Amino acid sequence: MNAAAPQVILASASPSRRHLLANAGVSFSVEPAPVDESEVKEALKAEGAPAAAVAETLSELKATHVSRRHPGALVIGADQMLDCGGVWLDKPQSPAEAAEHLAFLSGKTHSLLASVCVLRAGSRLWHHNESAALTMRDLGEGFIEGYLEKVGDLALQSVGAYQLEGLGAQLFSRIEGDYFTILGLPLLPLLDFLRNHQVVPR
Repeated sequence: MNAAAPQVILASASPSRRHLLANAGVSFSVEPAPVDESEVKEALKAEGAPAAAVAETLSELKATHVSRRHPGALVIGADQMLDCGGVWLDKPQSPAEAAEHLAFLSGKTHSLLASVCVLRAGSRLWHHNESAALTMRDLGEGFIEGYLEKVGDLALQSVGAYQLEGLGAQLFSRIEGDYFTILGLPLLPLLDFLRNHQVVPR
């Protein structure tokens, strides 16, 4: 980031999003937004909102919260939803719940819906939504148990109890969609936006 470039803040606690931005050469700080995601999801689901709209709403809420405290900065908000036939899965809270999620997803195709937005002074400058379809192969109970033993607490850090960049790759028979979107951040369109705002080199 050069001297004339605006400050960039990532309004997310996600290690994956932080690593993606850092590895792409973006200079930024991190300030997670205290948004009650469960409450927002429940309210929007009761209204019949699709999962993609929930991801977009949450990404903007996170960025808005941080943008109000840093009006001159470009604040990045992002969120991701997992939808399997109308069932939304959050990060599992225990190894037992992770096993339940994997058993439910086994043999099915689910969608990961990611949204990213950028705000400045509380106003949305840009947003982008993207989805990916992932087909999980049929997983036996023994495989699920062994997989969860190997990955440990990492299974509790992502929706679906997997990280595609690690052992999670073994869970799938087919994947359609952008790799970065699956990791939780549509990185390429975000980098294009940041280039246009002199944050990264053109």
